[in-house]
Amino acid sequence: MASLDSFNCERTLDVRGGTYTYYDLKEAEKNGLKNISKLPRSLKVLLENLLRHEDGNTVKKEDIQAIAAWLGPKTSTHEIAYRPARVLMQDFTGVPAVVDLAAMRDAMVKLGGSAEAINPLNPVHLVIDHSVMVDYFGTQQAFKKNVDREYERNGERYDFLKWGQKAFDNFSVVPPGTGICHQVNLENLAQTVWTKTEGGKTYAFPDTLVGTDSHTTMINGLSVLGWGVGGIEAEAAMLGQPISMLIPEVVGFELTGKMVEGSTATDLVLRVVEMLRQKGVVGKFVEFYGEGLDHLSLEDQATLANMAPEYGATCGFFPIDADTLKYLNATGRDEARIELVEAYAKAQGLWRDGSDAVYTDTVHLDMGTVKPALSGPKRPQDRFDLDGSSKTFAKILRDEYKKSPAEGSAIPVKGKDFSVDHGDVFIAAITSCTNTSNPSVMMAAGLVAQKANALGLTVKPWVKTSLAPGSQVVGEYLEKSKLQTELNKLGFDVVGYGCTTCIGNSGPLADELSAAIAEGDLVSCSVLSGNRNFEGRIGPDIKANFLASPPLVVAYALAGSMHHDFDVDPLGVDKDGNDVYLKDIWPSSSEIAEVVRKIITRKMFTERYADVFKGDKQWQKIKVTGGETYDWQPKSTYVRNPPYFDGMTTTPDAVEDVKGANILALLGDSITTDHISPAGAIKGDGPAGRYLTENNVVRAEFNSFGSRRGNHEVMMRGTFANIRIKNLMAPGTTGGVTKYVPTGEVMSIFDAAEKYKADNKDLVVFAGGLYGNGSSRDWAAKGTILLGVKAVIAESFERIHRSNLIGMGVLPLEFQEGESWEGLGLTGDETVDIENIDAITPRSTLDVMITSADGSKKSITVNVRIDTENELEYYRNGGILHYVLRNLAREAVAAE
Repeated sequence: MASLDSFNCERTLDVRGGTYTYYDLKEAEKNGLKNISKLPRSLKVLLENLLRHEDGNTVKKEDIQAIAAWLGPKTSTHEIAYRPARVLMQDFTGVPAVVDLAAMRDAMVKLGGSAEAINPLNPVHLVIDHSVMVDYFGTQQAFKKNVDREYERNGERYDFLKWGQKAFDNFSVVPPGTGICHQVNLENLAQTVWTKTEGGKTYAFPDTLVGTDSHTTMINGLSVLGWGVGGIEAEAAMLGQPISMLIPEVVGFELTGKMVEGSTATDLVLRVVEMLRQKGVVGKFVEFYGEGLDHLSLEDQATLANMAPEYGATCGFFPIDADTLKYLNATGRDEARIELVEAYAKAQGLWRDGSDAVYTDTVHLDMGTVKPALSGPKRPQDRFDLDGSSKTFAKILRDEYKKSPAEGSAIPVKGKDFSVDHGDVFIAAITSCTNTSNPSVMMAAGLVAQKANALGLTVKPWVKTSLAPGSQVVGEYLEKSKLQTELNKLGFDVVGYGCTTCIGNSGPLADELSAAIAEGDLVSCSVLSGNRNFEGRIGPDIKANFLASPPLVVAYALAGSMHHDFDVDPLGVDKDGNDVYLKDIWPSSSEIAEVVRKIITRKMFTERYADVFKGDKQWQKIKVTGGETYDWQPKSTYVRNPPYFDGMTTTPDAVEDVKGANILALLGDSITTDHISPAGAIKGDGPAGRYLTENNVVRAEFNSFGSRRGNHEVMMRGTFANIRIKNLMAPGTTGGVTKYVPTGEVMSIFDAAEKYKADNKDLVVFAGGLYGNGSSRDWAAKGTILLGVKAVIAESFERIHRSNLIGMGVLPLEFQEGESWEGLGLTGDETVDIENIDAITPRSTLDVMITSADGSKKSITVNVRIDTENELEYYRNGGILHYVLRNLAREAVAAE
């Protein structure tokens, strides 16, 4: 922690009898860092981080000065080394990360070092929240049955994670059934101001983190600077490696006014997503300010911060104010810590006090203009008003899916007395950290259910309903308010405490519904209170997905169709035969506020989180095997020793050029990490399904791609295997297929990649804009390299995936303005040469030679999207983990 302290700003702060050492920004300003009081608060956090870690090597005086210099152009190309205080993981991304650490221990021993050299240096919290599936629903036994099924499916993974908890220092696991990682972080783990005792001093500094889930940004609502990174980048951070980044642009988002009656925090965030996607904030910080913050609860702020990945920003940061302290107190944080947060924030200029900050650019929204809305059918930014939504859906149906309901298009459901048609809602799910952390929208959903029940309304029989609260606290306050009973009557029983439908763990539809959808090629729909609605994500039978607030999810379950016009069409009739409309069951903001104020207490939080790492009886029964290194089980289909470090030496080989590479895929715009590496169901007739079958796994036990991320054999077979991905090398097809150019045969991408590997051929992928947006899914990069892809050439990259590609040794290249693979007329039959890769520098260019089947050649210049010197070192080492492992191995050998 000791710093060179070039700006003589180390000071002490006395709070409640304790003395804390801190790096005083106001003193630094007096001592040469002019005008830094005008910096956005998020940049002040980065500045403090540099001051505290100044070592003359990874952090130099000029790096600190570069933050102050940002105030001039309000932008910078200066690279800095950022060290977050801690790391947050969920199990889908956490299991492969722990697999990598276990593999690194094996590799370290082979390189002559000690296994214990691979150990987290910073606190790591892994929350098991992504493995519960909605197999059972609409019954009060759903939660217990789903948890039992979760343990049956995931026993190998949980054994492995419990070994990791025992084997690694600074590594804590929050067991299944506790809640979603971001909500557990918000309600319990985060402290806003972190402390660490070292060298006889207790240091106070901003709570900061990186997480292996893109929605790590939710914690920005509590003034904690954090964002999502790939698992490989998080592993490096655990092992003491700084996060290499450019000083970001910061877009100020001014909020004024207050929400009008009938609108929710969900409606607000969907409007913000739409605005910021239009603005363009990829790779930038967004910082919220303005008098409108006076009218937002901290949970509302967390809702806005959560969806930073959806609006493309690195983070969506909020300042510390009185509401921050109020929330920390209400959720059971220590009183001395709360006093420290206030004193530290005011001493550092991090407190919201009305002072103006300088931003790169600004955006303004009057919250009084926000209307109830939905987003879909494929992207969170495609927002449309609830008013007139049936007409909007009719247009979507016509333009996007080339369908229109017509006489006779409805399909009778076998064994049932109803038919289903285009636009019917088959899944209505209150799910995801975005909204289940927010009492106002959760209570609103319960009140809608209460009023609907009182009037005798029922859910349509084809709708699969589910409720997955973000934490046990939410479950408790819904129970104590008796609103859970009302939700149960409509089928919204608790199915689990974790990330369910939003991640694709929606579970199967009834067989007869799946059959009807397939028979009619129906545009089947889901409505969920989530943050993601990408193609093929929610469920294999669902084509169109719409994000909405929890009370609207209940309303759509009652309506049963996207064709329903809530202003005109009744939801049903009451006991007296009168039409009932949405306005008749929609609660007022005062009703919602009253039940929130009456029910939720500090005691709920202190009791629920008293033994947060203990787990239930099933977790406690798990026996741990293995010591410092893991005892890999050769027959395991969940956890396998990956091949990344096979044959690795202490010095990297020279970077090789790409010569005569074949094209594996030609992809369009907005290819998400879900397209590249799906998290949901595993098809029985695909390469991954065949592998599992060959290894004696029955179809019912396939589980999901997300749950099998500890097995590279499954995951590489699932790369580019999303059921909705379109590889334009094979026109007219969907799913993970390509043309194997030597024979012209259309086959799975995995099978083609294996043939190219046998031919000793390099591979490249071409894509459009926003390549790799969505989840911070490191397997989207791991699978790419394991298939043999050496470079991805796209029109633009989303931040996290670009970093992940470099972290696995894949070269990200970007077309220059106005160029594309379509403009070049590529068909996929061409070969690609990329020379002089060993001479690249950050943000340089390379020439790419493309040779057509007839022998004609064309050369294009592309931009190298390796942005920093550190990233270049990672790439030259074959990846960030190889870089870290080599450094640790050299240190270990030198120490001996």
